[in-house]
Amino acid sequence: MRSGRGRARRGRSGGRATGRWIACESRIGPFKSNRGLSSRMRPRDLSDHVEYRAGRGIEEVARELGRDPEEFVKLASNENMFGPSPAGAAAVEASAEEVHHYPTADHQDLTAALADEWGVDDEQVWLANGGDGALDYLHRATLEPGDDVLVPSPGFTYYGMSARFHHGDVNEYAVSKADGFALTADVVLDAYSGERVVYLTSPHNPSGGRFALDDVERIADETAEETLVVVDEAYAEFTEAPSAVELLAERDDIAVLRTFSKAYGLAGLRLGYALVPDAWADAYARVNTPFAASIVACRAGLAALEDGEHVERTVETARWSRDYMAEHVDAPTYESHGNFLLVEVGDATAVAEALRERGVIVRDCSSFGLPECVRITCGTESETERAVSELNEVLA
Repeated sequence: MRSGRGRARRGRSGGRATGRWIACESRIGPFKSNRGLSSRMRPRDLSDHVEYRAGRGIEEVARELGRDPEEFVKLASNENMFGPSPAGAAAVEASAEEVHHYPTADHQDLTAALADEWGVDDEQVWLANGGDGALDYLHRATLEPGDDVLVPSPGFTYYGMSARFHHGDVNEYAVSKADGFALTADVVLDAYSGERVVYLTSPHNPSGGRFALDDVERIADETAEETLVVVDEAYAEFTEAPSAVELLAERDDIAVLRTFSKAYGLAGLRLGYALVPDAWADAYARVNTPFAASIVACRAGLAALEDGEHVERTVETARWSRDYMAEHVDAPTYESHGNFLLVEVGDATAVAEALRERGVIVRDCSSFGLPECVRITCGTESETERAVSELNEVLA
């Protein structure tokens, strides 16, 4: 047997093709050589899909400009200005020697802690690999081919991306600059046409606006029984408005998305979750990806939940930064309830490029369909003051 395998290898590499290799090639063609010419072996049609465009990082910009990364401040991706929760960071380090284990117990511990935090049953917490992972779970549980979702425009690109991945179609309702990015039930219901899932981003990115809880409830009341209203509260820690989670006790048609990326500063660990109606509890085990939230992420999230000081400091500084920018920027701004501010600057691409040259990275909102606006993340006091000063110089 050993010598037979040797002859087969020699036949393939040395030109002495055996009958075995000839037979293989007659059935499927020469290995590798024609792979690029195949008319059938290719991805499915993705022409109606769009890509997610993330904010550019410091290292990327510094490399492009041939500059030292230390010269830059990044205020483009709505990240935590103080970094991760110290307790969460310590948990990451302490977990290093345990990463050979699956996070079964850790997953359950974090789920129980979140359930206690929100006053829901453990089964109503759908822990996921980031908020986008929770979106995928909800789509797995709801969408069938031909179902539609209704999403805000502008808004988080992944709502539509995930729906299309799960063979759903995407319709939009306009969050319009012309009316100050108003977020009302009428705006959504006027566009609604029986979609299976309706997305409400509150606070909304990139405008910073929010839905009143009465409007959330009215949208749920006036949509079809089989429509799920998903309230994305990724930035909710930065607003004083009540959470839509309180509606779950009496409704089976609302779900809420939350994340550890913003106020807790754990964006790089990709940890988020959905809070779903009690009637949805059994679906989680059928749609979730096994162990999607890593042992490191689960332990960091559990520790960060107890780090109220970090969250409070982050939220207070973000509110100060938001107010400071709105008061001192020499350009129109929009009321924000997130950890960022939308600023109308004329030519967003030109202004963003000029700011990069000055060492301040902000988000050009052309990709949101707002080529006249930039979005500035709330930074520390010194970062915020620098961003305002540099922006005013560019606009002068």
